[in-house]
Amino acid sequence: MPVPRIEPCVPDEACEQLRLEVREFLAEALAGHPAVARAHHWSVADPEFSRRLGERGWIGMTWPARYGGHERSQLERYVVIEELLAAGAPVAAHWTADRQSGPLLIRFAPETLAPKIVPGIVRGETWFCIGLSESDTGSDLASVRTRATRSGDGWVLDGTKTWISNAGLADRYVIFARSGEAPGAKGISAFLVDAGTPGLDASERIPVIAPHPLGTLRLNGCRVGADRLIGAPGQGFAIAMGTLDLFRTTVGAAGLGFARRALDEATQRAIGRRMFGQTLADFQLTQVQVGDMATQIDAAALMVYRSAWTRDVMGRRVTREASMAKLYATEVAQKVIDGAVQLHGGLGVVTGSTVERLYREIRALRIYEGATEVLQLIVGARHLDAARKAAS
Repeated sequence: MPVPRIEPCVPDEACEQLRLEVREFLAEALAGHPAVARAHHWSVADPEFSRRLGERGWIGMTWPARYGGHERSQLERYVVIEELLAAGAPVAAHWTADRQSGPLLIRFAPETLAPKIVPGIVRGETWFCIGLSESDTGSDLASVRTRATRSGDGWVLDGTKTWISNAGLADRYVIFARSGEAPGAKGISAFLVDAGTPGLDASERIPVIAPHPLGTLRLNGCRVGADRLIGAPGQGFAIAMGTLDLFRTTVGAAGLGFARRALDEATQRAIGRRMFGQTLADFQLTQVQVGDMATQIDAAALMVYRSAWTRDVMGRRVTREASMAKLYATEVAQKVIDGAVQLHGGLGVVTGSTVERLYREIRALRIYEGATEVLQLIVGARHLDAARKAAS
């Protein structure tokens, strides 16, 4: 079968200059937060920090100017995400809106709706959450049970969503519900629901191993107007799948940032720890381990950058590349962080240490927006489909 094309995708000088600019900003903005405390700071909602990012043009970076966006490349965007997560910056306030809701609204929301909402995301002022998952429905979106029933000139939503980031904190919610145009995936629609809408309860929190604003949404006779339908009736599944390519690569960039942070911590520990008359870094086994970490991080970075470059330059769907980037970068991050814990010895498992917090933070990234096993299926299926086509 044909060998998959590997495109040149190393960040250019402009990207590297942007990287330095982000680092300088973060050094100033996070100066009052000790490094240990910042290990899981990224999942903290800090509206003022998000507004400062908006002022610098680092939210909505790739979006059209008519929505307040900055029309920069995906590659530049992922460089910024990588640096933010490596520094433990508090991005939770705008994380969902920037990665998920904004692109979704720009592509599918009515023209009367998107221009009113999206500029607020770009400024870092509007919080969002996405209501996809249910207790029995995670990766299998076609099985959602939340229902949308036509009522007069609008819709009534009933059901429960869970594992929802920013639940109870968001200004607006994008809810995927079964509207009944057809069985399975073809009968799902997407709706925009404002916080405070009667019938929407977002008060229940879900405690997880790393601090994160996660909760359950309950919709009981929640009425929305016809203008709050995103896309056409029955288009919800296609909307979700069509935007996952963007979501997944950003998670890969986040994993890359975590891995880099862990390698930095491991490196400093190896250089500074003395034992048996030499530093830990002098042992050949340590050099092998650190070398493996660095190699895997570089490989993960290239996969993330390739997904961005392919989208920017080739202008095509990147389902395969995005799945690979998210799959590999998060798995590598888990391995690198685990290795960093090991190099720290007992200090690595002390509650509150940087690597201990990174260890708890990384675990969820291997699950949400495409669990590792689901992404393996996607990549494998596409590879085999290409082989069958080549053989026919």
